Amino acid sequence: MKRLLPWVRRWGISAYSLVAGILALFIFRRGLPHVPLIVGYLLLLWLLVAVLVQVRDALQASNKRTARLVLTATEYTIQTLYHGVLLFLLPAYWAATTLTSPNVFFLLLLVGLTLLATIDPWYRAIVHPRPWFGYVFFLVSMFGALNLALPLVGLPPFLALFVAAWLAVVLLTPAVCRARGWRWIHGLTVTWLVGLVVAGAVELRSIVIPPAPLFLASTALGWTVGTLDSLEPIPGAIRAADLKARGLVAYTAIYAPAGLRQPVEHVWLHQGRVVSVVRLTPVQGGRREGFRTFSRKTSFPADPVGRWVVDVMTESGQLIGRLRFRVVP
Repeated sequence: MKRLLPWVRRWGISAYSLVAGILALFIFRRGLPHVPLIVGYLLLLWLLVAVLVQVRDALQASNKRTARLVLTATEYTIQTLYHGVLLFLLPAYWAATTLTSPNVFFLLLLVGLTLLATIDPWYRAIVHPRPWFGYVFFLVSMFGALNLALPLVGLPPFLALFVAAWLAVVLLTPAVCRARGWRWIHGLTVTWLVGLVVAGAVELRSIVIPPAPLFLASTALGWTVGTLDSLEPIPGAIRAADLKARGLVAYTAIYAPAGLRQPVEHVWLHQGRVVSVVRLTPVQGGRREGFRTFSRKTSFPADPVGRWVVDVMTESGQLIGRLRFRVVP
């Protein structure tokens, strides 16, 4: 018992946070209504953060044990909520991330914050002395969850991306007002304007954000002969003579939530340079196996030898996934 108590004090919250996060992940993946649960999590998180920024200084200055316990309990609750939200986001963003593209950095950010929220001694040593670091957790959690949830209620992903970035900044208004000593109307005006700038920047660099909840369910590359149902797969490298004689079909099945309609395109690249862009039929969400799309290509450069990539993109520039193949002489 003497050995157990120190371990519980040091690692108990980490174990609890991990178990609670796994349970939250299990609940979400069992198919219960996602949006109400996400909204409930975010509302509770926002309320606790808003209350904490108002009373933190008073609680820290108090010599009463009760005040310190309230501060500790509130901080641990917020930490657990961060962990639950981030752990829920990871599978969706993992599925939507292309590991060889810039959007892998957002996934790595989620993984890093999740690990930090799980390991209590690290969180206590890094985040507690630096309240601003807590706002990084807040912004990433709010943005990631809203960006995932808004398309589930029918908002187009490009608009969800903008709204999520803007709203995540606006929700920091209580913290900004407290830190600067501003009135609410002043603080809200500033966060509205800053939120618009941040949202615009995110839209301009949308390639760095995985397009969750969209992801590639399956891909295939075949010759142009036949139909999609009888697509002849191509193993290994492709000979240049065969490529020019037969042409290629890039087949992609894209998963999207029910009710979502998303225009997409196939971008064919040779040695990193865009060769052609094929706009496809908009994806209709709701199919478990994914919405099937394809593009045919029969014209190729005089020298097609080298590395080829077919990027599956949204119209706003987010990368859903890619196919790779190599052409040899």
